[in-house]
Amino acid sequence: MENRDQQMDVIDRSKQNTEEGKQELYLYSLRKMAEDNVEKNKSPLTRLQNLRSFFFSGGEIIRQHPTEKYALIAMDIAQFKAVNEFCGRDAGDALLATIAGVFREIDAERPLTISSHARADVFALLTTYEEEQELVDIVHRIKKVIDDFPIDCKVLPAFGIATSQGEMPAISYLKDCATTALNTIKGKFYACYAFFDEKMRKQQMLEKQIENNIVTALQNREFALYIQPKVDMATGRIVGGEALVRWVDPDHGVISPGEFLPVLEKNGFVIDLDIHMWEQVFKMQSALLAQGRQPVPVSVNVSRVHAFDRNFCDTLCRLSEQYQVDPAYVPLELTESAFLGDEQGMYRQLEILQSKGFIASMDDFGTGYSSMNMLKNQAMDEVKVDQTFIRDLETNEKSRIVIRHTIRMLQELETDIIVEGVETEEQKKFLLECGCKEAQGYLFYRPMPWQDFVALL
Repeated sequence: MENRDQQMDVIDRSKQNTEEGKQELYLYSLRKMAEDNVEKNKSPLTRLQNLRSFFFSGGEIIRQHPTEKYALIAMDIAQFKAVNEFCGRDAGDALLATIAGVFREIDAERPLTISSHARADVFALLTTYEEEQELVDIVHRIKKVIDDFPIDCKVLPAFGIATSQGEMPAISYLKDCATTALNTIKGKFYACYAFFDEKMRKQQMLEKQIENNIVTALQNREFALYIQPKVDMATGRIVGGEALVRWVDPDHGVISPGEFLPVLEKNGFVIDLDIHMWEQVFKMQSALLAQGRQPVPVSVNVSRVHAFDRNFCDTLCRLSEQYQVDPAYVPLELTESAFLGDEQGMYRQLEILQSKGFIASMDDFGTGYSSMNMLKNQAMDEVKVDQTFIRDLETNEKSRIVIRHTIRMLQELETDIIVEGVETEEQKKFLLECGCKEAQGYLFYRPMPWQDFVALL
């Protein structure tokens, strides 16, 4: 009986050893496949790992050495396409190969370090460190190689540095943080590197929170329609309004448009928000008409991303037909940035909308370099003069000269004129003397819920 038990024990150990052997073989196969995959995913030009294999290899380093302090340095070159165009692709490739060379040197010299050629002119380096000055020294070393490279173009590299705040940092998160820091100084000659800091982290968290909450906020109608009246300064009569958005979050209260609109422009959700606000204005105007009341034009803002929205014109025309509201009651306010992505395309769409009866209003006139050119090339029905023109006209004679001649020029172009940001009686008096009648500003009304605006009418 004892021999039988001993035989069974030997068989069990044999089976266990066999299973362990199979498991080891399986893990070895996985590692081998991963190593082969890393080799295949190296950039043909620089022989550095691409981003996918960099994340894998770097993640393995962090997993196997979890107690080390890690940093990720991301590098990008401002307007690298221009370098290729002016100096030739061969020179551009030679520059990238030289940059890769110094990355490889650092990779070989420092323990637990790995570098990547993520794409085009984007590089990344994961390394351990003790003091932040080590990381700054790495940046200066790479930048010196770039500065010394013989090329007939000014090359401006930017570096973002993210350090681990706890054990086992996710390499993809470090890369995102480093890129965020990089973007704060990219293209600026006076700074070549930036550390990801607490302020950036809070902004990053806010942006992620906004992205996560936007769909629910639209469904729950948390975006409220506010309107700032436009007035005839001579009589005080309300002649129109501008639709503005306020996000009333049930947990965080009112969120400023300056916080969420840039985020929504980045991820494209601003199109959904714009359409939502346009519909609220059409609905309000339709209700006034149904009551037999005469509405005043309430303009809506058009974000620059609509330059790439194929349904832009159709959406506005559909809303006008759906609510039986004349397009003239919903003017379209566009800043010059709306034309930057596809200037001719936006001009064409605007001409179509004007032919349907919509009014085109140039917002923030005078704040951008191409405002004059837009006036020359595009028939704008209305121009809104930015408040920066009148902010100091009480004390600055040059401001008075500029605003006086600007108004005269716009009158000769036969466009309607509205001045934004009127806050004092002195400003109002001067504008009336110049022949400008209509304005917006705190001297008359602040933005208000649309219900209060309707009550004023």
